[in-house]
Amino acid sequence: MNPRKRLRTMIEQPDHIIQAVGAHNALGAKLVEQNGFDAVWASGFEISTAHAKPDANILTMFEFLEAARQMADATHLPIIADCDTGFGNVNNVIRMVRDYEKAGIAAVCIEDKVFPKMNSFIPGYQSLAPKDEFAAKIRAAKDTQHDPDFVVIARVESLIAGHGMEETLARASAYEEAGADLILIHSKQKDPREIFEFCRHWNSNTPLVIVPTTYPSITLPEMVEHNIKVVIYANQALRAAVKAMNHVLSLLKSSGSLLAIQDDLSPMDQLFEIQGMKEMIQQEERYRKQEVR
Repeated sequence: MNPRKRLRTMIEQPDHIIQAVGAHNALGAKLVEQNGFDAVWASGFEISTAHAKPDANILTMFEFLEAARQMADATHLPIIADCDTGFGNVNNVIRMVRDYEKAGIAAVCIEDKVFPKMNSFIPGYQSLAPKDEFAAKIRAAKDTQHDPDFVVIARVESLIAGHGMEETLARASAYEEAGADLILIHSKQKDPREIFEFCRHWNSNTPLVIVPTTYPSITLPEMVEHNIKVVIYANQALRAAVKAMNHVLSLLKSSGSLLAIQDDLSPMDQLFEIQGMKEMIQQEERYRKQEVR
């Protein structure tokens, strides 16, 4: 089953929470796969951070697409691509869907903020696009896709921007009517009560997606109870990696000895396995034997 079909099948499975983990390159995607998760979130925040750039539409679609393409090439998991606001207006969204679909991406997610966007957790900079304007982007995306299993996710940012629940529900309903396959409801509260309130008022069969970065106490049984279909652990792997790298580099600098950090290092054999080195050598030996014959 190809990754798009697998994602669509998981979405249709009752009581199954799809767990996606953020990555910014092929290595991250491989590790997500090896640890048994369902999908990879090609995180705009992670990709921007990996380039040492702000998560504020500083990078172009090219950098985002190339990172997602490498992830798709490295893993059998569905890639859910964070595409910010769609990189512009409806014409940009049309190009985006065409290019991401050709690259083998399973799903794209766009958010209803103005271009250029600002990271959702930066206070004071959250400006929403008009509801009808964003709904037009969703319609354009759905009209453009060729594969019926390609998934378009509408990310609702009105709670992030400080708007009320009524406005948030109205936006989500408009995007659902425009054809969105899933609704990502975003919150920056420290607990999931705001998300649960939205879920209680969401009288629809269109599945919901959450990103519990600021409310880590939420549990999988609570997600099932509130009809949440997808949870995205959007940036935890990168944050853990940066902490670990800083620890090792600091220890190496202070000690001046590789022996001081040996226990903190992955063995080389593990990295060779991730690279596919064993398979490469086996292929070379197989074809070399055929040449001898």
